[in-house]
Amino acid sequence: MSGISKILIANRGEIALRVLRACKELGIQTVAVHSTADADAMHVRLADESVCIGPPPSRDSYLNIHQIVAACEITGADAVHPGYGFLSENAKFADILDAHGITFIGPTAEHIRLMGDKITAKKTAVELGIPVVPGSDGEVKPENALEIARQIGFPVLIKATAGGGGRGMKVAKTEEELEEAVSTARSEALAAFGNDAVYMEKYLGKPRHIEVQVVGDGAGNAIHLGERDCSLQRRHQKVWEEANSPALNVEQRMKIGQICADAMKKMKYRGAGTIEFLYENGEFYFIEMNTRLQVEHPITEAITGIDLVHEQIRVASGAGLSVTQDEIVFSGHAIECRINAEDPRTFVPSPGTITHFHAPGGLGVRVDSGAYAGYKIPPYYDSLIGKLIVHGRTRVECMMRLRRVLDEFVVDGIKTTLPLFQDLVANQDIANGDYDIHWLEKYLAETSAK
Repeated sequence: MSGISKILIANRGEIALRVLRACKELGIQTVAVHSTADADAMHVRLADESVCIGPPPSRDSYLNIHQIVAACEITGADAVHPGYGFLSENAKFADILDAHGITFIGPTAEHIRLMGDKITAKKTAVELGIPVVPGSDGEVKPENALEIARQIGFPVLIKATAGGGGRGMKVAKTEEELEEAVSTARSEALAAFGNDAVYMEKYLGKPRHIEVQVVGDGAGNAIHLGERDCSLQRRHQKVWEEANSPALNVEQRMKIGQICADAMKKMKYRGAGTIEFLYENGEFYFIEMNTRLQVEHPITEAITGIDLVHEQIRVASGAGLSVTQDEIVFSGHAIECRINAEDPRTFVPSPGTITHFHAPGGLGVRVDSGAYAGYKIPPYYDSLIGKLIVHGRTRVECMMRLRRVLDEFVVDGIKTTLPLFQDLVANQDIANGDYDIHWLEKYLAETSAK
């Protein structure tokens, strides 16, 4: 790829391996960084070079900007791909790389900052013509919370402005619940993010979580690659994702996609990004924008045939987008299941050694995982050990294929969430595509009570 000769992958696990594969296909040299706990990781084994950047805790390794920059200088890496999580949405990191003449494979630091703060992001969305959920114009404090809530109308949702992952998020259904909700959200936000600022928006009763994949070249060209339905969540963490959404028709899909693409053109957005919405009664309401690659990006790749990591690298190198909007063809249906090293009933993490590992195969089946037999899953990081992606010509075919594939998948030695997906794929509501963001937690509560 013109302009980039060696990419340092500033991440771990399945996403580090995913990026490494894309680099190899493009003929680009790779550098893996790892903590001492990840010395035997698959991406470390397969990279052209590897550098240990510190002890197991993330703050001392994968979040250690100075160590990562030093690794770039030692190896001569001229670009960094941050994957998702860790430093992927850290504007300071992007600035530091730029100051060292190293290409950050992602958006500009300015756009990361702009969309990283929830209040600023919402104001920006309004300016760009993206539909938003009714809410506060700025920060909500104890003294103005009641007035704002009355204007919006109960129930309301209190959210951390610097938040993510469901932390600093509380619902107040009545005026009596409001004071405690605001206080608790502020306390959680301060503990989790070092910032107690919160904002308020209308709480929707039974929405779906719909997100639109966009890619821009940084020069005013941008495209959308359709939407993903991420409504099956537990504690605001996505569990099962689909593309396209069972709830949308072609007209709705193309309309919201074009709105998002037009917004990215106005921003002159660079790289891959995802604009997230709550969807209820035919209306879309902007939640946030993730200025990075998403965990669930493979299902978009399955229905479009476009490699999103290739596009990220192309754009970062100055080569521009490989396709125009009218060249994108949506084909079939895809589902991703996030396989976690967790007890499928209690969701308690289950680190340890994988004694047997057999990935399923066949037409329309993809497994993104750095796991293998004999691999020891460390207890220090996210419990995601792999993603199962299944594609079919129709949703029915996709579901049937998923049912078959889940029976083939073998991970022994630890507990995983595979049994949960076997239950879900056999559930009638899921088969009908009839679910919202609350469905999975209700289902889990009901099944655990039996």
